[in-house]
Amino acid sequence: MIKSKLKKLASLISPSFQTQYKDERELLAIGTLLSHQQFTYTSQNFNDYEFKIFSQYGDDGLIQYLIKHIRIENETFIEFGVGDYSESNTRFLLMNNNWSGFVMDGSDENMNKLKTKNWLWKYDLRFQAEFIDKDNINNLLATTAYQNLGLLHIDIDGNDYYILDALDFSILNPSILIMEYNSVFGSDRSISTLYDPDFNRTRAHFSNLYFGASLGALTYLANKKGYKLVGSNLAGNNAFFIRNDLMYEKIPEVSVERAYKYSRFRESRNPDYSLSMLSGESRLNAIKGLKVLNVITGEIEII
Repeated sequence: MIKSKLKKLASLISPSFQTQYKDERELLAIGTLLSHQQFTYTSQNFNDYEFKIFSQYGDDGLIQYLIKHIRIENETFIEFGVGDYSESNTRFLLMNNNWSGFVMDGSDENMNKLKTKNWLWKYDLRFQAEFIDKDNINNLLATTAYQNLGLLHIDIDGNDYYILDALDFSILNPSILIMEYNSVFGSDRSISTLYDPDFNRTRAHFSNLYFGASLGALTYLANKKGYKLVGSNLAGNNAFFIRNDLMYEKIPEVSVERAYKYSRFRESRNPDYSLSMLSGESRLNAIKGLKVLNVITGEIEII
């Protein structure tokens, strides 16, 4: 009964609803209702808590669920690769929960768009246009002075594994870590694209399918840094990790095989960069023969 009510509320947050109601107050009001409803029922399925307000998929709901059930020392976040921040995983945290944050994107245009938002003055949000690599990331984040961060989200469509590897967690020490993974790489291999400080997924391969790391690779590295995998969103692009000392029976660790979701979005491109909308195994076939790093053995392999 309660679950059906949640689904009914979530159905209101459709593209048509967002087009009809330009004032974001309606979206925030529904998001607040959905967040409060999470207190009223219990499910063993992590994905039952999904809903979308400003996130690309159902991550807003998963984040709300996690912050209700684990200890958050500081209500602060950092997110990389946010576009102009219209669609991001931390914006609902900022506007609904009044968290403070720092966001970065490699595009000056995107950050200039964010600068013009009429709601910006209401919140403690800092932002910077910066192309991130493993050599500059720690110095960039040191300027925030954030310690024991509430949430860190890395989504840069490329060097995600290497950025996570380079990050100094001794100070940041995030409670929640969210990492974008490339579902096309499958659940069996622990692989990443090769490191390139100037990596661009479209230049790397016209298909836009050769980027980032597999869920297995990110979980291997997150485990080394003191984090356990608790699930991924239904869309199959973001994985959620919790710091070891915050784990308990309410938020159990899950295996890569259980957490992995086979993505069904069709974002692939033709050589002229028009949408080809490949699906299923044809996506993997499009990047066959390209080189990847096996992050466990350190050897170069072929897709």
